[in-house]
Amino acid sequence: MDIDGTQALRCRVTGRVQGVFFRASAQRRAQALGVVGYARNRADGSVEVLAIGPPAALDEMRAWLAEGPTAARVEGVECTSVPLPHPLPDGFATS
Repeated sequence: MDIDGTQALRCRVTGRVQGVFFRASAQRRAQALGVVGYARNRADGSVEVLAIGPPAALDEMRAWLAEGPTAARVEGVECTSVPLPHPLPDGFATS
């Protein structure tokens, strides 16, 4: 945890989460919450999300990841706390 309370979570989202606008929807949700980081597809069909922000925003982001966009079918979300990257990202990227 950083001195101002900023934390980082790395999450793996499984289910029908590729090809359903999951990453773009995650980006919009993160931006609305003031969360920075990224969402990217993994070779195994899951989506990896790095979310950095205050604890309350990360809780909301984690709850959103469990639902995803309308076309998604989320089967699982595994999140772990990770050290803050340096430098911190200045936005939320998709790749």
